[in-house]
Amino acid sequence: MPITEPTGLSPTLALAFDLLSRASVTPDDEGCQAVLIERLAALDFHIERLPFGDVENFWAVRGHHGPVLAFAGHTDVVPSGPHTSWEFPPFSPCIDDAGMLCGRGAADMKGSLAAMVTAVERFVERAPEHDGRIAFLITSDEEGPAIDGTRAVVEHLRERNERLDYCIVGEPSSTATLGDVIKNGRRGSLGGVLHVKGVQGHVAYPHLAKNPIHQALPALEALTREHWDAGNDFFPATSFQISNFRAGTGATNVIPGEIEVVFNFRYSTEVTCEQLKARTEAILDAHGLDAHIDWTLNGEPFLTAEGALVDAVMTGVEAVTAQRPALSTSGGTSDGRFIATLGAQVVELGPLNDTIHKVNERVRAEDLESLSRIYEATLEALFTPAGSTP
Repeated sequence: MPITEPTGLSPTLALAFDLLSRASVTPDDEGCQAVLIERLAALDFHIERLPFGDVENFWAVRGHHGPVLAFAGHTDVVPSGPHTSWEFPPFSPCIDDAGMLCGRGAADMKGSLAAMVTAVERFVERAPEHDGRIAFLITSDEEGPAIDGTRAVVEHLRERNERLDYCIVGEPSSTATLGDVIKNGRRGSLGGVLHVKGVQGHVAYPHLAKNPIHQALPALEALTREHWDAGNDFFPATSFQISNFRAGTGATNVIPGEIEVVFNFRYSTEVTCEQLKARTEAILDAHGLDAHIDWTLNGEPFLTAEGALVDAVMTGVEAVTAQRPALSTSGGTSDGRFIATLGAQVVELGPLNDTIHKVNERVRAEDLESLSRIYEATLEALFTPAGSTP
């Protein structure tokens, strides 16, 4: 029978049960952060609640000197959809007969949060006078607009010159087995909404109108064929994708007066957002369009190619799983894009991502135990004084 009560479970799984039982759909936190704060306060962390707008955030720090390692994550989850579509209720966590911890947020990313906290608890118990400082940057606005969450906290930290050297984001990075992939960077994301004006008219009298669809198509084809860059050893070539095309009044006999094209660049460190904007606008100008673009920079690319954090995490994964992880920058964006602007080395390491945002989200329960040990081993590698025994 599935395990539905946290009684008798390990500290990591018991904490995961507590967090998963809270329907913290963006931007609601539903008390998750209070649970985490209580655990961290018991370890002598200095807690700073940082609400912005309707979003709950907190920044917690333990220690007074040396480099700072921050564990970053989010307590919010995406909506579950109809509960009747789930094998088990999405906010009533359980461990099924196959040993899978089931519930919305198990993989993305309440399981990681539980593993982070218990890793720190064990490390602090063993090394209460550890080198360096340990921090937590937690938000409830990662799955939503991501404006009043980590982005806002990072700006707050920047304004007071807060130091941040290393950061582990608990996003589910693994693909086939726990720890097989570490994300050591992400592509940039630049979005745009292109507005092209024409002259509305009757389809039977095209000489009296100016069809913006016909005008825009050659320019759009040129944008899709453009070679933006070749990528590099860490990033694939920059891609341009059209995601929406809107035009017309709904009538079949009306030439539209304007079109709207929504597009996105996922770009490498070989090109800047300003270069992408300039080249896009030059292509549109070359086609003589009456157009303008509303641009949105969702995040600059970031990369931690090497350094103490990558070495420590790689060593930790190998020690626990006996496998050497691969480094990757694939996938969408994460809150790591904001944290990297502080000059920190940033990696993402978490459980398997095969069920994130899906019905019946789940993660192997024993993987969370292993993940907690990996986080602990990373702390030991970075903050255990030379000559001491971990």
